[in-house]
Amino acid sequence: MKEAILHFATVDNVAELEPIFTLYREFYGMERDTQKAISFLKERIENNESVIIFAKRNKTIIGFTQLFPSFSSASLKKTYILNDLYVLNSERKQGVATMLINKVLELAKKENCARVSLSTANDNPAQLLYEEIGFKESTSKFYNYTL
Repeated sequence: MKEAILHFATVDNVAELEPIFTLYREFYGMERDTQKAISFLKERIENNESVIIFAKRNKTIIGFTQLFPSFSSASLKKTYILNDLYVLNSERKQGVATMLINKVLELAKKENCARVSLSTANDNPAQLLYEEIGFKESTSKFYNYTL
């Protein structure tokens, strides 16, 4: 099987990324909205508000991750929030997610970030992968205020 190749997304990739981004959103119970998804991705990239890395094999996008930059006042450094990570069902357990996360960590180190943070559902089996890579469960409690 051909090795997956990682790419950093540009606005030129947005339409090609939309189908897998939509699958990710549907996984979380969101309704399909192709035009809004394309607009969202395009705006994030154009405004330098996110970094999207995608894995491609045989001209097909098989996985992606989206990072949002943030900052730590305590460490006086940039941080990344690994907000989205998705791999097609047919490509899971083949190292694609590990490749994507390792590329994220490589980028964060290159940019001298303080950390990469992520949150996930309590029952998400990917927690095992995160822990194997070296992510540690936070001792902080996180709150959300939904608008």
